[in-house]
Amino acid sequence: MLSEKSRPLIEATLPLVGSRLGAITPNFYARMFAAHPELLDGLFSRANQNNGEQQKALAGSIAGFASALVANPDIIPEQMLSRIAHKHTSLGITEDQYQIVYKYLFEAIAEELADVITAEIAEAWTEVYWLMANALVKIEKGLYAIQANDRMWMPWTVVEKNPAGTDCMTFVLEPADDTPVTTARPGQFVSVRVALPDGLRQCRQYSLSADVESTTRRVFTTKRDDGGEVSPVLHRNIEVGDVVELSNPYGDVTLDDGDGPVVFATAGIGCTPSASALRSLASNGVDREVLVLHAEKNLEAWALREQMTADVAAIDGANLTLWLEEPTDGFNKGFMTLEGLDIPADASMYVCGPLPFMKAIRNQAIDAGIPATKIHYEVFGPDLWLAGAN
Repeated sequence: MLSEKSRPLIEATLPLVGSRLGAITPNFYARMFAAHPELLDGLFSRANQNNGEQQKALAGSIAGFASALVANPDIIPEQMLSRIAHKHTSLGITEDQYQIVYKYLFEAIAEELADVITAEIAEAWTEVYWLMANALVKIEKGLYAIQANDRMWMPWTVVEKNPAGTDCMTFVLEPADDTPVTTARPGQFVSVRVALPDGLRQCRQYSLSADVESTTRRVFTTKRDDGGEVSPVLHRNIEVGDVVELSNPYGDVTLDDGDGPVVFATAGIGCTPSASALRSLASNGVDREVLVLHAEKNLEAWALREQMTADVAAIDGANLTLWLEEPTDGFNKGFMTLEGLDIPADASMYVCGPLPFMKAIRNQAIDAGIPATKIHYEVFGPDLWLAGAN
């Protein structure tokens, strides 16, 4: 709970701190990595540091958390923290690392706000930080505790590597040792850690795209980003028989257990979490109204076309609508729109794709009468939407 002493100080300084977070966060990361370069080896994304996305996400999450506390001092924004906690646990973040972040973050704040900061303001923002950090630690401990093992990284052997649409690849892996395997939920992801050519280890989160309930297989599908660091290694260097490191499954955007209508709205490689949910529904013989909406550049680009169309056909009450930027007879041309679609008002909706796509579809869904609380989204990479990049 934000104290009555700190609330007016946070409220008064939030616009100023928010306006300078763009300078504070790069300062913070520079300080922290100078003192702890080991944090870039298998934990923080070097690519997201270089392109500024991680700085934006951190700045937005701090400002968003502080804003939520000012508006409701007695309520912790659990949904926002849950999303962050799942990403943290997929990377193996530990409680002691929050003290490291605090030290260098507040050194950066002191430097960037030297003209205005007072002891009272620093104390108030310290309270905000530890309210956020302690809440995250609590959630993360709970997530670690429910895993089938107490390990962060486990060896998995690649048993299949299959092309899946333009610049996409599906990897099928089996356990390389006898570590107990945590059962995933449809929509969850795993972190994949690989060594780069320069020896630095980097990890990325990839949605499981099929067989999530299996304890003998992991299946994920990736799109190659030629400007990235991890997906090119996976696509070009990792072969059948190689061993890679995977985390336990995490992610709070998962298929609900109800029997009501469900809508999947995806674009491009954003189809992967929905594909796992469809496969689960089809495999379990669930009798549920399902509407699958997908947008692609063209048919050849659709990474999981065969899997998703087969699963839609196997589910009674499931229907598929497709939009293609490049026209093909029998399909909608252009970008996805919910206009003219019969979407049940009580449907749960899952949205995944590029951020502008998700914002547009979410707005259309709300206009169509779907409550915001029933619209769930998944962001690949730092969650800049969650961070307040509306």
